[in-house]
Amino acid sequence: MTSPSPALELDGLTRHFASGGSTVRAVDGVSLTVGRGEVLGLVGESGSGKSTVGRCAVRLDEPTAGTVRIGGTDVTRLSRRALRPLRKDFHLVFQDPSSSLDPRMTAGAIIAEPIRLHRLAARGEAVRTRVAELLAQVGLRPEHADRHPHELSGGQRQRISLARALAVDPDLLIADEPTSALDVSVQASVLNLLADLQRDRGFGCLFITHDLAAVEFLADRIAVMYLGRIVEQAPTAELFAAPKHPYTRALLSAAPVPDPAAQRSRERIVLSGELPSPLSPPPGCHFHTRCPVAVDRCRTDVPELRTLPGTARQVACHLVAEDGTAPVATNASPASDLAS
Repeated sequence: MTSPSPALELDGLTRHFASGGSTVRAVDGVSLTVGRGEVLGLVGESGSGKSTVGRCAVRLDEPTAGTVRIGGTDVTRLSRRALRPLRKDFHLVFQDPSSSLDPRMTAGAIIAEPIRLHRLAARGEAVRTRVAELLAQVGLRPEHADRHPHELSGGQRQRISLARALAVDPDLLIADEPTSALDVSVQASVLNLLADLQRDRGFGCLFITHDLAAVEFLADRIAVMYLGRIVEQAPTAELFAAPKHPYTRALLSAAPVPDPAAQRSRERIVLSGELPSPLSPPPGCHFHTRCPVAVDRCRTDVPELRTLPGTARQVACHLVAEDGTAPVATNASPASDLAS
């Protein structure tokens, strides 16, 4: 029996923007797969191209090159009309629910809209019943259906966004920084809700974030992105236990840990300089201008994203050996000395 196609497949996804006679290379040949029932975390600094990947995946941005397949169907160049009936199979949850929810509509009308558009329930009472079920599933009460977005808290608005996404029972959910606009006190509750919904419904999820604690909690696998390229992919536990790419090692070394003693004793890799502009990315490995272990080859040759033998890990670094031995930074410093 043929196994089902992955929820999402990106092959060589590229997105360039024209800007004042120059070209912004926002996404530069990204390939990744999200299995059905799997959560893939996509992490990296602001400006790395993470959100553009998510927008291209659902065709809110048009890819410059490459292929997007959702559930095995190539949606890369479908017309808007041909794409419309497929949109119930995937949904994007935006970073800021305040800007993604229509302020003129009630929460109930917002959730009901995709149900009506895709004719997933008969009119009238069946739609209202479905809306009530969805509100309950995201932890809200029936009376929330009559409230407008401005009458709800940030956490409640994001729950409405999740309910709207789940109204079409999608096979793929793309969550773009879904908790970053929320107060810290409610971030955990929304993450727990997303984890419960994903487990119960079994949809594939591309979870885009810069929050390493959140991605460690939620994701099965993690892809690390730097200046438009994927530099490392691995199962979550393996990546956190033994990051290979120098950029991944630097990211994880800067992440806070619950144990203060472990935080003080841990070495932190200090990166020099700022993220280069996608208007003029460095040649070779994009990371070489900040990498503490770069050699001459890194400045000229683009490293291939390759699978390490006998593992589920991919890494794009000339200096990572086939057996997974990673280069060691020479400027590592105790984290306690870098509190500023």
